[in-house]
Amino acid sequence: WQARHPFVSAEMALFGLKGFQSVAGLARRSFRGKGAPALLAGMAAHSMQPLDQPLTAAVGLLLGMTAHTVGWPVARGGSQTISDALAAYLRSLGGEIITGERVASLDELPPASAILADVTPRQLLWLAGNRLPERYQRQLRRYRYGPGVFKIDYALDGPIPWTAEEPRRAGTVHVGGTLPEMATAEREVWAGIHPERPFILLAQQSVCDPTRAPAGQQTVWAYCHVPSGSDVDMTARVEAQIERFAPGFRERILARHTMTAAEMEAYNPNYIGGDINGGVQDLFQHFTRPVVSLNPYAAPVPGLFLCSSATPPGGGVHGMCGYYAAQAALHSALSKRSRALVPVTTK
Repeated sequence: WQARHPFVSAEMALFGLKGFQSVAGLARRSFRGKGAPALLAGMAAHSMQPLDQPLTAAVGLLLGMTAHTVGWPVARGGSQTISDALAAYLRSLGGEIITGERVASLDELPPASAILADVTPRQLLWLAGNRLPERYQRQLRRYRYGPGVFKIDYALDGPIPWTAEEPRRAGTVHVGGTLPEMATAEREVWAGIHPERPFILLAQQSVCDPTRAPAGQQTVWAYCHVPSGSDVDMTARVEAQIERFAPGFRERILARHTMTAAEMEAYNPNYIGGDINGGVQDLFQHFTRPVVSLNPYAAPVPGLFLCSSATPPGGGVHGMCGYYAAQAALHSALSKRSRALVPVTTK
């Protein structure tokens, strides 16, 4: 109820006031020392924004509250199990899933009452450009994409030898040093520079889910932010950064698999330039993704809806973009059904 009526909640209002700030500014005003600002900055860096930008504090605070309230859960057996469960439920309802087919235009699809497109504006223009009004097309062309990521998957012969005790028990570790170090790295990315000491988001989920690795070993993935479209191999810089806080890490590596930002886009065309966030989430585009609209999920074409992270609330592990798009599709279907009903009167 508070989330639906934020202005009547003192807590939500306070969150809004603090969250509107930059995380760098909030940390300087709220904390002393280096630990707390670094903790908050690492969470805010998920926004893929320079840490002196407005709203970055909101990302840090939200992830911090989530961690303190319920933790950051992981799916036992890997994230694929979530997709498997959803697919199984859809099939139980009579649904059909077709994969391995490239759709170049909506004209290739069979007639449907609703089409939900899990794509970004650039792909929507490819798929439905001939159906979209020119004004809407111009707005989609102005949509901005952010930095890319360089990702590494690791197989290790044992746990990462962190010098600090806490990271040894954490499923997710932010590797970046102090807030000023992380702020410098993120600012360099936006300036088109590949940081020597990048901020790294590292996941070692086998710490809490032993099904992900053989006994005594560990699986890890990590990524850092890089300029859009980068084809630079950041392996040496990523591993040197991890070694700062876990000496002997390199000796644990059994195998690795890397993907540059350019390869990320080749793997998934939605990752424009390697942008896994579905577009910039700065102060303006956070509220106007993909266009300025009271219903950002409904395209100006009957039955066409956008359900990707290019819609509010943007990128993240939450699924809310698809949820709200489905709600918009259902509301549209119910409205059409209501208008189709013919009133009957009796004398």
